Amino acid sequence: MSLNFPLLLVIAVAVCGLLGLLDLLFLAPRRRAAIANYQGSVSQPELAVVERLNKEPLLVEYGKSFFPVLFIVLVLRSFLVEPFQIPSGSMKPTLEVGDFILVNKFSYGIRLPVIDKKVIEVGDPQRGDVMVFRYPSDPNVNYIKRVVGLPGDVIRYTSDKRLYVNGQAIAEQLVGSEPGTLGSAELYKEKLGEAEHLIRKEMTRYRMPPDQQWTVPVGHYFMMGDNRDNSNDSRFWDDPNIPKELHGMVPDRNIVGKAFAVWMSWPEPKLSHFPNLSRVGLIH
Repeated sequence: MSLNFPLLLVIAVAVCGLLGLLDLLFLAPRRRAAIANYQGSVSQPELAVVERLNKEPLLVEYGKSFFPVLFIVLVLRSFLVEPFQIPSGSMKPTLEVGDFILVNKFSYGIRLPVIDKKVIEVGDPQRGDVMVFRYPSDPNVNYIKRVVGLPGDVIRYTSDKRLYVNGQAIAEQLVGSEPGTLGSAELYKEKLGEAEHLIRKEMTRYRMPPDQQWTVPVGHYFMMGDNRDNSNDSRFWDDPNIPKELHGMVPDRNIVGKAFAVWMSWPEPKLSHFPNLSRVGLIH
């Protein structure tokens, strides 16, 4: 079972806040009254007794201590920035396995935590954005891909691995090659919207099926990985529980935020392998 961290965080903040409120409204007045009664009953009150009478219950003490920290984490994570780690190579060469990234939760609107309801419109995903979203077939799993299709777009991907948006071929320029799964992989410079980035194609092993075409419905987005032949993305999702016209589409309600920076890379989190800071920078 997947751990619902946002829900656990909200519950922790609520419990700690209630403990603080309970202390403020009921327990603290009782402690003050007990101290006043003690001081009125003796001529020389002992400091140790006063301190004991004024001592908060351990659970309340912990709750009040953790509340501000948890509350700040909840606000930052829910409305501003959330960290993620890249688990796969589907976004190579843009993102590598083990990259720790920061995701802007504010770019696409303010959403309430847990229920993910958008309450303030700020902006919409743009073609070329690198976006984190909840996988439509399992919303407990977060995916990261690049926005290729916006609502209303017609997307076509051909058997020779060319991408078309609304009938126009997306220009690409060969810039180099590197070892592939079998043979070599070629790197191309591609521009989607305002985002200029590299994509990777396995030229010697993978062939696509015959030309495929999708029309992006209103309120949905079509996503692809930059590692075009090693990415489980909108081209391949086929969930029988989702209407056929929505196969491969990411609904707006599943959006988490826009990935904007790599702050550390640590492919093997072991004491013998230290974090790598050479990849720190903005995501394009």
